[in-house]
Amino acid sequence: MADQNSQEPAKQPQPECSLTEHFGGSEPSQHPSRWNACWEEEYTPWDRGGPSMALADLLPFLPPATADGQEKPLKALVPGCGRGHDVLLLSSFGFDTVGLDVSERAMADALKNAESIDLDEVYPLKGEAQQRGTFKFLVGDFFGTDWVAEAGVEGGEFDLIFDYTFGCALPPSVRPAWAQRYRDLLATTGRLVCLEFPSTKKPEEPGPPWAMKPLTYVAHLGHPGEEVATDEHGGVLEDKVEPPRDDGLMRLLHTKPPRTHAAGYKDGKVVDCISIWCHTAAA
Repeated sequence: MADQNSQEPAKQPQPECSLTEHFGGSEPSQHPSRWNACWEEEYTPWDRGGPSMALADLLPFLPPATADGQEKPLKALVPGCGRGHDVLLLSSFGFDTVGLDVSERAMADALKNAESIDLDEVYPLKGEAQQRGTFKFLVGDFFGTDWVAEAGVEGGEFDLIFDYTFGCALPPSVRPAWAQRYRDLLATTGRLVCLEFPSTKKPEEPGPPWAMKPLTYVAHLGHPGEEVATDEHGGVLEDKVEPPRDDGLMRLLHTKPPRTHAAGYKDGKVVDCISIWCHTAAA
């Protein structure tokens, strides 16, 4: 998908303690305040310091944000956007983009990040974009509705949604609702792009981040809102995964990107995958 340098990027310094220790077996209802505490303490080991190279390499192969006869640019969403690196990337491709995070401090940092750089230099126009798309950063609960009205997106649906280090930040018990929410937020002809991480972690290992193997996406996104069959460790049982429902999401592409963040490499090779999803009924 790209002929750019696929050399493994340098890893970012890591904190002395882990996110698993920070969350300490807390209930999902307590997670928003704990994520915000991470930001307040400037403890953000998931922040990659820049946009997703895998997403940047994929976007030229997706329908452009603007096209002849199209009245308005396509709308994009990045849940759990943190400092907003991928929001600014999507904007440079012409998408009107919403970055969402449960942390007020994260959104303050995202605004500061956007204001502190020369967008034309760091995020020049890409692809077929004739002008930069708008971007906004909203504080809100992904599963709630208040932020959707604030986003100002007609019908509350997005043409492109990008998931990276978001699904894996949610406890496995929340995955049926996570899949259902994506199904509801994705426009009829929209695309969900997932940079699957951490794809090599074992289900029995605690999180966050929790293990998100490719089969986990297939099982949940194909059957949004349903509990899926798992083993005693929470790993999805392959022989129990059924084809996607007519009202579910269907995987269109599953591949290893030519390059990605350092966390997606093992022994110098890319181990994470990127996938594209659409409504089964629109495939």
